[in-house]
Amino acid sequence: MFRGVQHISMDAKGRLAVPARQRESLHETCEGRVVVTIDTQATCLVIYPLPEWERFEREVQALPAMKPAIRRFQRLTLGYASDLELDANGRMLLPQSLREYAQMDKKLVVVGQGNKLELWAEDLWLAERDKALMESGGDGELPEELMSLTL
Repeated sequence: MFRGVQHISMDAKGRLAVPARQRESLHETCEGRVVVTIDTQATCLVIYPLPEWERFEREVQALPAMKPAIRRFQRLTLGYASDLELDANGRMLLPQSLREYAQMDKKLVVVGQGNKLELWAEDLWLAERDKALMESGGDGELPEELMSLTL
């Protein structure tokens, strides 16, 4: 289970060290083998442990590709998917195409999302976080699915 927000750095070659807490979970669940792809709803990347990616990929491939929106989603998520493996130091090398899509430079943020991780350029994450906090602080009602949750 991935949770929390951590600020990390990426070197000039595109390598980043996965935070220790997430690294341990990745080694337990998939021996450090992950798939990274773009998020079609935000300018960030999504890191899936390999077993979780395989489940997701089966579900995406089972969708009716005759619908243009589904076809676009399949092309982007599956087309940009890259198989990566953590090295002995817990680092991964992000492909240039993924770094360009997510507008990544040196400062990054890893955001736990339960069964996967999001990877953001720090400035984009801070803007997204602030936007979400402003929206949730308004008078708008919570979606019905969230009303039954208690914290």
